[in-house]
Amino acid sequence: MRTLKLHFPDEALPTLDTFLKQTKEAWVFRRAQAVRDVVKGHRLQNVSDALQFTYSALRKWVDRFANQGTQGLVGRPRSGRPPQVTGALAHHLDRLVDQDPLQHGSSHSPWSCQALATVLARQTGVQLSRESIRDV
Repeated sequence: MRTLKLHFPDEALPTLDTFLKQTKEAWVFRRAQAVRDVVKGHRLQNVSDALQFTYSALRKWVDRFANQGTQGLVGRPRSGRPPQVTGALAHHLDRLVDQDPLQHGSSHSPWSCQALATVLARQTGVQLSRESIRDV
């Protein structure tokens, strides 16, 4: 194993601490925790063993943090089919769930995934399956 020789600026720890308080994704939080331990002076191998990361992955994240800051810790765009449910559509669906289904012509009081899909399609023009509704 080569020794990783990176020098972090004095504000690296406060930056990581702030980032840890603000992040919502668990996997980004774990990455930031591991990088913070390395910045504090712990050895890469010890941190990767303790937090159950591979050594190479931790080394990559530490290098990205050193070069890109906290943006190096978040996920990058991946190829593949884009998600059908966008943030705006999920927000619309959340508001819809809070409403009474009887107001939207449903014959049952609790929402079903099929009823939500039907009302969502009527309001937005986006056709989603029951399974897609359930995943949101």
